[in-house]
Amino acid sequence: MRAFLFPGQGSQSVGMGKALAAASPAARELFQEVDDALAQHLFRIMIDGPDSDLTLTENAQPAIMANALATLRVMEKEGGFRLAEKGDFVAGHSLGEYSALCAAGAFDVPTTARLLKLRGQAMQAAVPVGEGAMAALLGADIDKAQALADAAADGEVCAIANDNDPSQVVISGHRGAIERAIAMVKDHGIKRGVLLPVSAPFHCPLMQPAAEAMAAALAQAALNAPVLPVYANVLAAPIAAPDDIRTRLVEQVTGRVRWRESVAAMWDAGVTDFVEVGGKVLGPMVKRIAPDASVTSIVTMDDIEKALAAL
Repeated sequence: MRAFLFPGQGSQSVGMGKALAAASPAARELFQEVDDALAQHLFRIMIDGPDSDLTLTENAQPAIMANALATLRVMEKEGGFRLAEKGDFVAGHSLGEYSALCAAGAFDVPTTARLLKLRGQAMQAAVPVGEGAMAALLGADIDKAQALADAAADGEVCAIANDNDPSQVVISGHRGAIERAIAMVKDHGIKRGVLLPVSAPFHCPLMQPAAEAMAAALAQAALNAPVLPVYANVLAAPIAAPDDIRTRLVEQVTGRVRWRESVAAMWDAGVTDFVEVGGKVLGPMVKRIAPDASVTSIVTMDDIEKALAAL
């Protein structure tokens, strides 16, 4: 069995999509579709930067989606690839869940772009800049991370945002609580705590205003049943019903990205082949969760040609 995976925030880099667009009309078409949907020259920011503009959450989220979906579009248009025939599940890390749903036909590309733009804006607006923070805990399992978060909270929010793999957990919340947590890592048997260069504390209760904004937007968004089940971040289980998808995407704004559990559940369900589309971030996590899994990353035209031959 095979699952197609879609990366999340942090996988963006200036120049992303440039070689793909130069080589493929199908990729250029998709990037134009996203620009038109947003009434913005997002692709210009993707290829030319500056990095400070690309890393803005409201730009990074649709940009990462556009890059992944352009990769898939090239496979479909120029290689005759059909996701429903080659895959059994799709999944994405945080915003990547929207890319996965779009890939599986639940949302069209313009809708996905607009939802992610709004999601980025709403997440940024939910907490004043400087009041929130996130940190990666390296050498931490979920139990150690939870104990640290509880100890550091001291009346503020300090929550597990991403359970990425057996050795990396990300915490999110009030800046003071996150800084206390970093100072206490050694006491909890954790190797290191690293403050992340993000502009808001994602996936924690402080994001509740953003969740409400997304609930309103998703209620109005056209949504079809996906051609493949998607593993929902907040459940670590597959869903396919449109109303269920809407509910879980709203919960995902404040809820934990249960990536380790999702990959483990896919492996237990019989998935042995994981294909990351448009990034090389999730593959190493998958190998740490399911060491015997086959992992492929598709980023370049060369990767696309090799994948089409192998799939």
